Amino acid sequence: MWTTRLRKATVEKFEPQDILPDDQPSYVASFIYVFGVLTLAALFVIIGSGLWLTTKGAIWWHSSSIGHFVNSIHLWSVELFFVFMVVHLWGKFWMAAWRGKRLMTWVTGAIAFLASVATGFTGYLIQWDFDSQWIATQAKDGLNSVGIGSFFNTLNTGQAILLHVSLLPLVVGLIVIWHVILVRRHGVVPPLDAKGIAGGAM
Repeated sequence: MWTTRLRKATVEKFEPQDILPDDQPSYVASFIYVFGVLTLAALFVIIGSGLWLTTKGAIWWHSSSIGHFVNSIHLWSVELFFVFMVVHLWGKFWMAAWRGKRLMTWVTGAIAFLASVATGFTGYLIQWDFDSQWIATQAKDGLNSVGIGSFFNTLNTGQAILLHVSLLPLVVGLIVIWHVILVRRHGVVPPLDAKGIAGGAM
């Protein structure tokens, strides 16, 4: 049965220590390892503030002082999310984080970044201010030039809202969950100069 195959491919491959570890290698104390957790923390704030904005409607943040505040939290958590993610990606790139059977961990991280860029882009489109109008008109020409303007119309605010609120966050969330599962399965990558550690320099 497919449930048996799924269980064998996921749950049965994990030890309790992998899922919820109570200790980590000493090299995890290095500051570069904190940016993955900071990225996740910023993502949680994005999701929380985004849900608040969604429940209040598409124009609430323009007509309410609380809406302005929540929208600002959403914006700055996105800014921090990208800063933390870029540092995390570059840090893992220079650490050759695909070592030790971690290729898919690296690939899912890179895909999560690209999906996040698309999500952030649609977020700019639904701000309904001069910046969003400028971005939408310029992006329309760019997307038309590569032949995908008929699938994604940046001037269609309803389409942008639907993509930003439902589809793209779901994609990012699923990829991030997959990425974290892979990190838990294979462990964090050791430094390049680590001796005698799986995935390190031997």
